[in-house]
Amino acid sequence: MRFRLITLLFVMIGFVANAQIAEQEVDVRDILESVAENLPDDYDMTELIDILTRYRKHPINLNKTTPEELRTIVFLSPLQISNFFSHIKENGNFVDVLELQSIDGFDARTVQSLIPFVTLNTATEYEKLSFKNMRKFGENDLMMRFAQTLQKQKGFTDLPGNRYLGSAERFQTRYRYHYATILSAAITLDKDAGEKFIGKPFDFISGNIALAKLGKIKKLVVGDYTLQFGQGLTLWSGFAFGKGPDVTSVAKKDLGLRPYTSTNEYSFLRGASATINLSKNIDITPFISFRNLDASQDFDVDGNLVQSTINQTGLHRTPTEIKNRNSLSQQIYGAVIQYTKNEFGIGAIAYQSKYGNDFITQTAVYDKFSFAGNSLTNLGLYYNYTYKNIYFYGEGGKSLKSGLAYVNGALISLSPIVSAAVTYRNYANDYHSFFNQAVSESSEAVNEKGLYTGLNIIPNKRWAFSIYGDYFRFPWLKYRVDAPSKGYEILSQAVYTPTKTLKVLARFKAENKQQNTDLDVPINFLDDVRKESYRIEMSWQLNKKWSFQNRAEVSQYKKGDVNQEFGYLIYQDVDYSPMFSKITGNLRIAYFNTPSYNSRIYAYEDDVLYSFAFGMYSGKGFRTYLNLKYNLAKKLNIWARYAVFYYKNVETVGTYLDEIQGNKKSEIKIQLRYQF
Repeated sequence: MRFRLITLLFVMIGFVANAQIAEQEVDVRDILESVAENLPDDYDMTELIDILTRYRKHPINLNKTTPEELRTIVFLSPLQISNFFSHIKENGNFVDVLELQSIDGFDARTVQSLIPFVTLNTATEYEKLSFKNMRKFGENDLMMRFAQTLQKQKGFTDLPGNRYLGSAERFQTRYRYHYATILSAAITLDKDAGEKFIGKPFDFISGNIALAKLGKIKKLVVGDYTLQFGQGLTLWSGFAFGKGPDVTSVAKKDLGLRPYTSTNEYSFLRGASATINLSKNIDITPFISFRNLDASQDFDVDGNLVQSTINQTGLHRTPTEIKNRNSLSQQIYGAVIQYTKNEFGIGAIAYQSKYGNDFITQTAVYDKFSFAGNSLTNLGLYYNYTYKNIYFYGEGGKSLKSGLAYVNGALISLSPIVSAAVTYRNYANDYHSFFNQAVSESSEAVNEKGLYTGLNIIPNKRWAFSIYGDYFRFPWLKYRVDAPSKGYEILSQAVYTPTKTLKVLARFKAENKQQNTDLDVPINFLDDVRKESYRIEMSWQLNKKWSFQNRAEVSQYKKGDVNQEFGYLIYQDVDYSPMFSKITGNLRIAYFNTPSYNSRIYAYEDDVLYSFAFGMYSGKGFRTYLNLKYNLAKKLNIWARYAVFYYKNVETVGTYLDEIQGNKKSEIKIQLRYQF
């Protein structure tokens, strides 16, 4: 009954997508929200919006583009990209952008999302690399950001033992230079809250120089970079999408070598790499990387330093975190060779990772098969092939002296209105890879077997449906799971868009896993843990200045025979974005009520440019934030954000060193951007 009342209230209030967020970026939100539960709170995904922002300014020429370039468009599936080039092969160059609608798999929604980022105009190409052209046509982008939690957290008090040794402010500075599509340079400086500012003001420094189109050298990056090949099983660094409402997102689009521009302090390589064309259809990408990683270390019985895991947070605030900083050396070298011709592609990966000290097997039984030693060799083979209306893809990976893993799948265009996805995965419990981001239910693609199937149905311009089911098994033990286990996940979604200013969305998601019972028993047995969520959204745009966004979501959680938890979230967003105005902004007011962390709800939050925020709504209370942007000058902009959580019936907020006395947690953020 409560759910019906909430739904009715929601329908009466209405909803609209932010006028500044394009349809394809809303699709990105859906995927990001679906994976937010498995990501750190501060995981940086600025590369996504960075790419789309650049393509808005410099659209892709459809008659000169490449598969590598189209793969960076997040909402295009591998099958659509393959069909795109088959169309050009059969019909020649495009005469009109709307010709995209005649390509198999390019429905009206996809074409509408793609149009802002593509063109047929042959823009003046200043592809000649010279200092004169670099000065004249180069684009510079400088951004500085300050953020701080206003309440004093426990870690900043004068505690004995572990406490934060630095200041509470967060600082970030990033500079980007682009010259056409052939040269880029980047530097990123970052200081997290609690890290020291004196002596070394920025705890994290990252940078690179990237060149492209240098004859046989297709790409060259010196500095920090990422490598993304195949289906993410053998070698994938940087961000990777998981399962999302668009069922085709289960097939990864490998981007190969790319310069690294994020502030995440773990997921990249540091050194040099290049993609070199050996012949018409064969490319090779050799790479080498030297880094120092954070690790908690101890001495073994022989007096040697050893560790069991790598610390991936990038935080250096407490004496312990500072002690562990850069304590483990990492050397990586290897190569990827690819053959691509028409609708067929195949690649082979081989590389070795060497570490300064040995990894030791952890004491927990579920970690029996974890990696041990100081050297790991990984081999992988991946492929993709388009046959008529079917895109086949897959990858197999082998860590020498240990396990095997593989994933295979297909995207199928069943008709002009129906597309399907099928993926099967089998990851051994002793498969080891430090760069493993293949599709999986767990945070790592290991100790898992699963079958994923899904459908996208778009009968006309107004309706779009998607549904998927994923069944998975874990043959070996896991954290808090003292026996082999299994589970499933299903999602169904319907979107109704009768006009450009009105949209209605309804979604249901259910997940069932197994976990050790909470009962005090001599031997743990497994209880089913079921999570369900119901979401409904509506959108309408009042005029060219005002739009509104709203959501109602219900979450349910039940473990074993214990009474289930029921939580809900309702929020209203208001956006003011008049064309050519110096000031724009948006506001959210939200109310949430979840009995515990188990029934928490995640929701994307608008933030300053190049910053992603995920609200994790847990407990009972209110959430509000205000974002403002002001154009100080033609190329100078300033953003300001204030966000606050008000919790009801609590005396403290947060845990351990982040604990705050009282029932409020608020944050301010100021960002300045200068383009020249």
